[in-house]
Amino acid sequence: MPNKSLRILIADAQHFNRLRIERLFNQLGYFRVAPVQSLDELLPLVEYGCEPLDLVLVNGAMASGALDLLNFFTDNPQVHHVFIFNEQQAPLPPVAGNVQVSQAALPDLASITQLMSAVDRRLPFVGTVISVR
Repeated sequence: MPNKSLRILIADAQHFNRLRIERLFNQLGYFRVAPVQSLDELLPLVEYGCEPLDLVLVNGAMASGALDLLNFFTDNPQVHHVFIFNEQQAPLPPVAGNVQVSQAALPDLASITQLMSAVDRRLPFVGTVISVR
């Protein structure tokens, strides 16, 4: 059963992309999802939020040289987990501390399911067989 109190933030300039990603989270039972469309909206929410965010998904193309997303989010106390997608700068490590990086244009249901197994510790690990007796 998903932890419905997790705070998830989606940052993408395209409304359709934000909506599509939010619906993937809704399919998995997560409804506390907030979308933002720019770095100008994202940065104050991260820096001045009263509670840390559990997960931030951000389109790497949004930064476009204005901000080093990997350095900004690595070990940032205001964010527990980060998933940077559509990151075209190479070479970046796929995982650095609390940050995961993907070159995929958009996360799909499988990648979000795997991501949530790390974020939501109440869920069983993806691929785990749970026996019912």
